[in-house]
Amino acid sequence: MKIAVVGSGYVGLVSGACFSEMGVEVVCIDTDPEKIDKLRRGVIPIYEPGLEAIVRKNTAAGRLSFGTDLAACADETDIVFIAVGTPPGPDGEADLQYVEQVARTFGSVITHYTLLVTKSTVPVGTSRRIRDIVDEELARRGVEVPFDVASNPEFLKEGSAIKDFMSPDRVVVGADSERAREAMRRLYRPFLLNNFRVIFMDIASAEMTKYAANCMLATRISFMNDIANLCEIVGADVNMVRKGIGSDARIGNKFLYPGCGYGGSCFPKDVKALIRTAAAHGYPMRVLEAVEAVNDRQKRVLFDKLTAHFGPDLSGRRIALWGLSFKPETDDMREAASLVLIDLITAAGGTVTVYDPVAADECRRLIGDKVRYAADMYEAAVDADALLLVTEWKEFRIPSWPVLEKIMRTPVVFDGRNIYDKREFEGTSVVYRCIGG
Repeated sequence: MKIAVVGSGYVGLVSGACFSEMGVEVVCIDTDPEKIDKLRRGVIPIYEPGLEAIVRKNTAAGRLSFGTDLAACADETDIVFIAVGTPPGPDGEADLQYVEQVARTFGSVITHYTLLVTKSTVPVGTSRRIRDIVDEELARRGVEVPFDVASNPEFLKEGSAIKDFMSPDRVVVGADSERAREAMRRLYRPFLLNNFRVIFMDIASAEMTKYAANCMLATRISFMNDIANLCEIVGADVNMVRKGIGSDARIGNKFLYPGCGYGGSCFPKDVKALIRTAAAHGYPMRVLEAVEAVNDRQKRVLFDKLTAHFGPDLSGRRIALWGLSFKPETDDMREAASLVLIDLITAAGGTVTVYDPVAADECRRLIGDKVRYAADMYEAAVDADALLLVTEWKEFRIPSWPVLEKIMRTPVVFDGRNIYDKREFEGTSVVYRCIGG
């Protein structure tokens, strides 16, 4: 079986590399010739643990290749995946221009039965539009070529995407023909030999499943952040509350950790898109509107704690930030809480020194010299008036508090992910503040 994956960003590259690892012949297509040239040389444009090794291995073995033209491989390709971006527009609606471009290209080059699969996150009904575009292109060519359209949403977590793809807990496939379903069974069978959990459904339901899953997880996060804020007001310990409700089998303990807000490429975008989709059909998504509002507020919670401690004017204050990426094990800073905090602190007159194990270059690309960049976590804290823990990288888990007491101007720690225990600070001069405590 030979497949093409159009779009060599996060989802496309991980998907293509993992399919090739299982013996599938894969061509990753992207319109950016510079990116393709780097990939051919083994230069990976994103940070994802384990990805570089898989790309290099399968490129060397000839199972994984890269190109800029779908037409060059269309004659031999059985399945084409759409894995391009669907960024939110000004009103939150998913921008489908890149998806539609792939559909037009597909319709203009296929010569035999080929399955076109959307792996990009797209609103319900997009597959109908894709089918219409392909039909238009075939009619323009004056040919009849059989094809099917299917939906195969991704459920990858940045930082553990390789494991998620290679050992999925389920694979969702939306298809409306047995031929399409059989092609997807063949493709995924090697991944699911011991636990074949391909869930087939209609295409609209598959498209909705992706949004519903991400929005449910975002809802749990915002709910827990709201509870944490109330705990702080009434004197309860949110960590105890989390353990108490998480032990209920009906609830479970995942995505119940309070913090300084969710970010990344999926949750913010998908919440906005589902709200917009519902509005277009005359239905208000009240719960998701609240989820979004709570998250927007939560991204400034560390700043509010900071100014409650020092006052609203931070002129002359040096603030250290540990962590820039929206979560550990990635350099992705899309919708990251760190960017909100940097803007708020600098607007209040403070200066910011940051350290992140992998995201410093991405931060430079986004905001340049608006902050000072430290070479390690302790350098960031030198002469700082306060330390803000924003991303829970493993290397931040057990810092030396005696060292921080010595190097900080005033040892005040604001824990935005609740990774420390209050008891750690007994007998020290460190002032500790967390979320919901």
